[in-house]
Amino acid sequence: MSSVLWSQRGHLLQFDQLSVPAQCVGASRLGVVQVTAPAFSIWVQVRGEGWIESREGRFRMRCGDWMAFEKESAPLIQTGPQGICIGLALDARALAELQALDDGGLYAGRGRVSSREVRGLFRLWREAQRGGGDRLSVRPLLLQLAIVQRDLAARARRCPGRSRNRKRQVFGRMQRARLYLEGHSDRVVRISELADLTSFSSWYFSKAFHALYDESPQALSVRLRLERAGLLLRTTSMMVGEVAAATGFDNCCSFARAFKAHHGTSASRYRAAGTRNIGTGRATEEVYASL
Repeated sequence: MSSVLWSQRGHLLQFDQLSVPAQCVGASRLGVVQVTAPAFSIWVQVRGEGWIESREGRFRMRCGDWMAFEKESAPLIQTGPQGICIGLALDARALAELQALDDGGLYAGRGRVSSREVRGLFRLWREAQRGGGDRLSVRPLLLQLAIVQRDLAARARRCPGRSRNRKRQVFGRMQRARLYLEGHSDRVVRISELADLTSFSSWYFSKAFHALYDESPQALSVRLRLERAGLLLRTTSMMVGEVAAATGFDNCCSFARAFKAHHGTSASRYRAAGTRNIGTGRATEEVYASL
C-alpha cells in the first residue's frame, strides 16, 4: 500500500486511480476528496462533522459515523472546519482476500461506532498507512472494519440466492437502494427509481427489500423523511411549513398527521420540547441539517 493521500484547508483531492490493492486516504479542516477511481471505499468521521455526496444522495457525517460505498458510487467527501475523515479504498482483489479471511467481507452501508472504536480504527488506519508496501499491514484494519459491519454480514445471509456470491451481489444492490432512500429523505422516491438502481424488476425488488429489512421501501422512505423533519425542527429555525416541503410532503396537513403519528406529538410541540443551539453552533447545525 502506498503512502496516504490527504486533503486539507479547502484543497480538492481528485482520487481517480487506484494503483495498489488498498489505499489510505483522508481529509481534514474543509478538505475535499472526490473519488472517481473504480474502488470500494469506506469512510469514518473521527472528529468534528462533514458530509458526503454520492450517486446515492447526500449524507451528514458526525464523529463516529461510518459509510461504505460500492465502486459505482463516486463519493465526494467534504469535511467541516474542525472535521477529520479517514478512508480506505479497496480493489476487487483486496475485497476477495478479506472474504477468504473473514468469510464475509465489506458491504455498502452506513452506521455508527463508539468513541473507543473510533480511536481503535484510527490507530489501525495509521498503522496501515505506515506499512508501506506490506500487504499484512492493512489486514488488521480490514478485519476490524468487518467486525464493525457484522450486523450487515448477518443480514446478507438472509438474502435470496443459491450461492454465497449471489447473496452478496443481491445484498450489495439492496444496500445501495437503502442508501438511496436515506440520501433522498427530502422527497418521495419512486419504486421504479430503486428498481432501476438495482437492475431488478419492481416486483422482485419490493419483495426482496421487505424480506431483508422487515419493512417496505415506501414505509422506510416515510420514516426517514419524518426523522429528517425532526432533525430540522430541532436544529434549524425553519418554519414548520418549510420543514414539510423540505421533507417531500405536498401540504402541511398531511405532514402534520404523519408527524404526529410517528413522533407522538405535533411538530410545534416537538420543537418546543427540543434543545436549541444558539450562536455560531446553531448556524453550523442549520447548514448541515439542511443538506
